[in-house]
This record gives sequence, structure tokens and C-alpha cells, in this order.
Amino acid sequence: MIVLGILEPIENVLTDILEWLHTSVGLTWAWAIVALTVAVRIVILPLTIKQIRSMQRLQQYAPELKALQQKYKNDKQRMNEEVMKFYREHKVNPAASCLPILPQIPIFISLFYVLRDFEKEVFPQFPQSELGFLNNLVPDITQHINEHWSGWLLLVVYVLSQLFSLMLSTTAIQSKGQRYVLLALPFVFIPFIINFPVGLMIYWVTTNLWTVGQGIVTRRLYPRPTLEPSKKSSRTPAKQPAEAKPAAKSPKPARAAVPEKAAPAPADGTAPQRPVRRRKKKGPRSRR
Repeated sequence: MIVLGILEPIENVLTDILEWLHTSVGLTWAWAIVALTVAVRIVILPLTIKQIRSMQRLQQYAPELKALQQKYKNDKQRMNEEVMKFYREHKVNPAASCLPILPQIPIFISLFYVLRDFEKEVFPQFPQSELGFLNNLVPDITQHINEHWSGWLLLVVYVLSQLFSLMLSTTAIQSKGQRYVLLALPFVFIPFIINFPVGLMIYWVTTNLWTVGQGIVTRRLYPRPTLEPSKKSSRTPAKQPAEAKPAAKSPKPARAAVPEKAAPAPADGTAPQRPVRRRKKKGPRSRR
């Protein structure tokens, strides 16, 4: 296969490193796998830090991104265009979150083939070497996971560590459905990986535990940045000025009562009589 031909140099390098860690450093094969995993993660550490910073920026602008997605939810093409423009304006690279994963894919595949053929190609050169791990808690790292109870124990550790690492890597812009899918992946992979060698599971558990510890430490060293004031752009609708409420109409001033003219006092000195109001006589009703 073409893929195997491309990965063969990586397989040779990994095999040489494993043999050097075993013969020169004096590690068992299991601890040599752990050391190799840690070395790979240290090499890609700058990419991982960049990934975390990019994820933090995505979380910072999550409310505005959700507003854009809600605004153009009925037009997927327009929504994708506006979201990409938003990324360019704020210098956010969503693909940066995938960078640390890419180097691990060929390493994982190459290590899979190295460990799969370990018993035939590597171990015969060191017939007296130890294949156990953790004081023979794992008796043989070349066995399949489902051949011994220790393999199932490592499988449980793998699932838990994978869940924690995924919880640390999820962002606020992901929907609940996307998060549920990511959290379900470790359980979906179980039927496929139970036939893998235990040595490969040791690699997987080690890289997951590294991811969890790295996520906790880097988030303390690089706290989430504070929200910046949103930049106005052609896609940001301008706030409409509040319409001025019409001034309340002042109540009409009450008409001043016209004082009634007092009747002149009589000449004999008696008290003046109150004026008597006379009603106007109504004319006769017109007959129809």
C-alpha cells in the first residue's frame, strides 16, 4: 500500500527510538512507549499552546458568532461567508485547534504497525526483555486488550481520560449536539480498539493524560482574555436612535369663574336678597 510506504520512514524512526530507550536508557518496552509519547507531545507543545489561545479567542467572540449564525440561519451560504469575514476581521483561526492533532495521526498509525509487528520484528532481537508493565499488572503489552482484565482496566482509564480531554477542548460556539457527539466518540471506538495491542492503549492513555494535565496548567498560565468592545463592521447593524417621545400636552388652564354681580343694597338697610336665576322659556315644540 502507498500509505504504508509513506509511513515506513516514521516506523523506522519510532522503532529506533524505542530500541534506544530500551537498550541505552534501560527502560522496559512499556515505559519506552510512555517516554516516546511524552517526547512527541513536548515537540508539538508550541502548536498546542497556539491551539488553546485560538480556542480562547473563539470563546471570547462566541456571542457575536452565535448572533451571526442566528441572523443567517436560513441562508447557509451567506452565514458561512459572514462567519469567515468575522474570523478575518478579528484574526481568529478556527483551524488552529486541529494543528496538534495532525502530527499525531501519522505517529499513531506508524506506532500501531510497530506494535502490531513488535512480537515478530523487534522482540526476537531482545528475547530476554520484559514485556510487562507496572510490576506485571499488565503481563504482556503485545496481547490484545480483550485478552486480559488489565487491558479492560486500561480501556476504562482511556475512556475517562478521553472524556476529560474532550471536555477541556470544547468551545462555547459548539452546539449541544456537537458536544454530545464528541463525548460519545470514546464509547463508539470501544468495539474497534478492543483488538488493539495493549502497548498501543498505553500510548493512547498516556497522550490523553498529558492532554488533561496540559489543559489545566495552560489555562492557569494563559487565562481567558477579557472581552473586547465589539468592532463595528458592515455586518453589525447600527443602533437606531431612540425616538423622542412627544412632550406631554399641558392641561388646559381652567376657565376662571366669572364672579356674579352682587345686587345693590336696598336703601332701608335690610340685607340684600340673593339674585334669582331665571330659566329661559322654551318655545312650543314644532308638530310634525
